[in-house]
Amino acid sequence: MVSTQAHGKATGPVAGFLDNPVVGMAPWIIFSLLVGPGRFELAVGLALAVSVALTVLSHLVNRGSSWKLLELADIVFFASMAVIGALASEGTLNWLETYAGEVANIALAVIAFGSMAVRMPFTLQYAREQVDPSLWHTRGFLRTNYMITGAWGIAFLIAAAAGAYGDLVLRDPSNMWTGWIIQILAIVAAVKFTVWYPDVARARAAREAAGLPPEPTPWAGFLVPLAGTLVPVGIAVLIFDNVWWLGVALIVVGSLLTKTLRSRADQEPA
Repeated sequence: MVSTQAHGKATGPVAGFLDNPVVGMAPWIIFSLLVGPGRFELAVGLALAVSVALTVLSHLVNRGSSWKLLELADIVFFASMAVIGALASEGTLNWLETYAGEVANIALAVIAFGSMAVRMPFTLQYAREQVDPSLWHTRGFLRTNYMITGAWGIAFLIAAAAGAYGDLVLRDPSNMWTGWIIQILAIVAAVKFTVWYPDVARARAAREAAGLPPEPTPWAGFLVPLAGTLVPVGIAVLIFDNVWWLGVALIVVGSLLTKTLRSRADQEPA
């Protein structure tokens, strides 16, 4: 069941899910990871369908929500790509199959840094749906959104650079490291930062309000899940790559790092 907050916005599990900026980036993540030789139509069709479905659902669940920059960018970008793909010659389609992932990643990085340049980081529109309007213009709230938007911009720049290296230097669009692992790790880091940083910012603001000195940033809590991803990466290397020793090393290092960081995170202030 969907309830409403005092400032008129819908609440509840579905509304909270749709008001998360990660959801707005889902079509881009799907597209950039799926697109490749022989998969352009599938990738752009799925990304466009997800964009439209999430936008429609968001405005049905929360009728008071505003139209968001990322929602509009999702639909416009993937609809344009679908039209271009449908009308493109075979040579153009081959180019799109090879480089469309980098184009999407660069486009989202431009959206992220461009929205920051005009003082409206795109995560701000999502965050405002979840907090009281009295907090919208506070320094901590604005800084948090600049930090999160910047993290996503960096993540997609890394993904674009990895994909470009695989395509232009290695001449291997399906390379496991440049096409999948590095890009997935960058996105996982951005997702974790999106979840982790607001709690850190709130704790810092609470200490400032109480007149207490700042405490060291609890980075271990952010790094635990990232270290944990080394284990499945190592397993993937064992299965799909010939460098077995690297797979074993990643599993061992990931397990040890996760254990060490989790112990440190338990000792850090909440």
